[in-house]
Amino acid sequence: MTEAFNAVFTPDNLRYIMAGFGMTMKVAGISIILSIIIGTVMGLIRNYDKFILKYITGFYIEVFRNTPNLLWVFVCFIAAPFPTAFQRVCCAYVLFTSAMMAEIVRGGLNAIPKGQFEAAQSQGFTFFGTLWYIILPQCFRRIIPTMMSQIITVIKDTSFLAQVAVGELLFNTKDLMSKLYTYTGHPVTFSEMCLLFGFAALLYFVLNFTLSCIMRYYQRHREKGQGVGQN
Repeated sequence: MTEAFNAVFTPDNLRYIMAGFGMTMKVAGISIILSIIIGTVMGLIRNYDKFILKYITGFYIEVFRNTPNLLWVFVCFIAAPFPTAFQRVCCAYVLFTSAMMAEIVRGGLNAIPKGQFEAAQSQGFTFFGTLWYIILPQCFRRIIPTMMSQIITVIKDTSFLAQVAVGELLFNTKDLMSKLYTYTGHPVTFSEMCLLFGFAALLYFVLNFTLSCIMRYYQRHREKGQGVGQN
């Protein structure tokens, strides 16, 4: 095991694995930020628009909700009009995750009593002022746990990028396994394989478990605040 550890965890190998982890973080981070913005806009359109935009966004959401993310990774990697592979795969995740976020936002909006909207407008708030200052803050407080679950799903789903040879964490881990054979001249041992993929699993786990802990802390804090408010 010591020999396997020394063969796997060299400085160059660690840098290569962490470069893949950095790519995972970049793709997930950009996709999540853009998806929250686009998903919020689509959720608002779905909830409040009375015209054709409501049906267009509804069709878009249903298409992406009922097809696999990996399909769109392949489609965008081949056909998206962007110069780099990084931009094309980010496009796939933004398109797919925006649909998920739109439904999460719409659910949060539907949970807010409609009387609040009417009361705000009776006090002189404009339509957009009511959304910005009253409706959306309440909506996001309600949907943070669900949104965090979707964020964790996005991070895990970046592993699909290994299928299109984008150097994220899983791809670099698999690639390193083949390079070990080239460097050492012997097949990768079971111990080396376990160490490689175990380390990749640990990185995924630490990141997602940290986000899960933050979500649970927020939920407990929110429940305590609601209890104090009711008392």
